[in-house]
Amino acid sequence: MRVYEVLFIVAPNTEESDIESLVAQMSEVATNQGAEVAKVDRMGRRRLAYPIQKFNEGHYVVLTVEGTGAEIAEVERRMRVTDAIIRYLTIRIDEDLKRADKFRARRSARSTAGSPRRSRDARDRDVRGRMAEVEVTEEEGEEL
Repeated sequence: MRVYEVLFIVAPNTEESDIESLVAQMSEVATNQGAEVAKVDRMGRRRLAYPIQKFNEGHYVVLTVEGTGAEIAEVERRMRVTDAIIRYLTIRIDEDLKRADKFRARRSARSTAGSPRRSRDARDRDVRGRMAEVEVTEEEGEEL
């Protein structure tokens, strides 16, 4: 199963009840095609980076969908013909999630095993200490 994030921006002049029905409709399209909607994140009304169709704001919604990819084509087709949706973007994130899990596992293994790595502060103290030793020996006229 692949995991996708489908972000779409709804026009700011759309009523809140219409946005809810639009989100439900897009979720239903994905589930009817055989995908599973894992998460719906309504980010709210936000300012756009640049004007789109003379709008400076929009309602952002992110759907996290698990499926094969064929379902996403139908969801994108529906978004393309819906007038209230002014932009949409679909990103495949399953590889990113695997990579994040791998880093998280390494970090937890390192913290439980007592990492041999020293912190940046400890390295900086060591470097400053060595530099101070060099300065002292140079003042005495000795070289290392």
